Amino acid sequence: MRRIVSRQVAFTACLTLLFSCPAAIAVGQGTAASPPSTTEIERRAFLFFWNETAPTTGLTKDRAKNIIDKDEYTVASIASTGYALAALPIGVQHGWVKKQDAYNRALISLRFLNSKLPNEHGFFYHFVDWKTGERQWKCELSSVDTGLLVIGGLVCGQYFKGSEVQRLANALYDRVDWRWMRQAGATDVSATPPTMSMGWHPESGWINARWQGYSEASFLYLLAMGAPEGKDLPGSVWTQWDVKPATLEGLDVLGGPGPIFMAQMCPGYFDLRGLADRQNYNWWQNFVNAHRAQVLFCRRHEDKFASFKGGVWGITASDQPQGYGAEAPVESEADGTIAPSAFLAGMLFVPEASERALKTLWALPERDKFWGRYGFSNALNVDKNWYDPDVIGLDLGMTLLALENRNTGLVWRLMRSHPMAKKAFLAAGMHPVTDTSYPGK
Repeated sequence: MRRIVSRQVAFTACLTLLFSCPAAIAVGQGTAASPPSTTEIERRAFLFFWNETAPTTGLTKDRAKNIIDKDEYTVASIASTGYALAALPIGVQHGWVKKQDAYNRALISLRFLNSKLPNEHGFFYHFVDWKTGERQWKCELSSVDTGLLVIGGLVCGQYFKGSEVQRLANALYDRVDWRWMRQAGATDVSATPPTMSMGWHPESGWINARWQGYSEASFLYLLAMGAPEGKDLPGSVWTQWDVKPATLEGLDVLGGPGPIFMAQMCPGYFDLRGLADRQNYNWWQNFVNAHRAQVLFCRRHEDKFASFKGGVWGITASDQPQGYGAEAPVESEADGTIAPSAFLAGMLFVPEASERALKTLWALPERDKFWGRYGFSNALNVDKNWYDPDVIGLDLGMTLLALENRNTGLVWRLMRSHPMAKKAFLAAGMHPVTDTSYPGK
């Protein structure tokens, strides 16, 4: 399971940031009697990435207050910054931002990332100050968050083909030494582990945890296998990380129960429909089944948790009443906390179940406690009368990309147009299949 890094709140003196060229986009709260359209949900998610990105560095906040119109958060995450880059083409296509303004924003971000933000072998620290890029909380040099940063940059670069944005996005990706992250302290190349480390601290060295079990690492290994010669990983790693068939709620899945974001991060960028890998694992069907299984789990537990009543679901990594954490659809973990981003991104896989969850949640009398300027807040728990006041960029990013791919396929097309996608798919042995009944052999 993905290592969940504790998220902290950095408080400073209250400040107001005035954006220049262009100004921050204003957001209306809205009081519609019926649920918002997916386009409106996308728009509000996009506004987070536009408004919460520093104009001098192009770094995007990890989180922001959702019910009030400003906050004191000053910490950016490189994952959120990656989603902000991927969000720019979406904003342009919908007319929410001018193409030149989006290009200028991308240029600021990519110039800072390439020349000013500290890195080791192309990997960046998870959390940084959004105005200076200074490392925060002695956080780790993160492999997965670096992956989310560079893949968002690649999508943005493909949209602005032939430009400095594309050149800088490719340079950011080309610099990442995936072999270094795989070696993770091994002094003998023959002893190099098959899987990548989750990260590195300058004070203590490598993180012991590795990307070796079923998780969101599918996108990370595709990214690493598609990298330039000399820094890429061989296709053999695709079969060396421990991905095995399992059963959940009577459905065949890979890896077993886990937070649903594990089945949402990779397909936000890679279109795996109708494909199986060299082990004949049908990844798309796995993602669909993981969502179906969670819907069934929450339905079975409606009498136990008021949060699940009326078809609401969404168990994942998110804010929790007791702090940030991750839950899976198993009795020992679920406590009634749901993340709206989970079922909204799930519209890509189980649209009817997601639409039902949206309608039920929208009808709750407490809606003003969790619907705000950037859409739905990160999480809520009806049973504990707890409603998160924040949104988190990582989850808004997964929601935005999933909804846009469902509606237009834009991000998928941009990702597919980059040469790394073809190289990565060949390395994983991806091939067309027609049988969608089972993700395994």
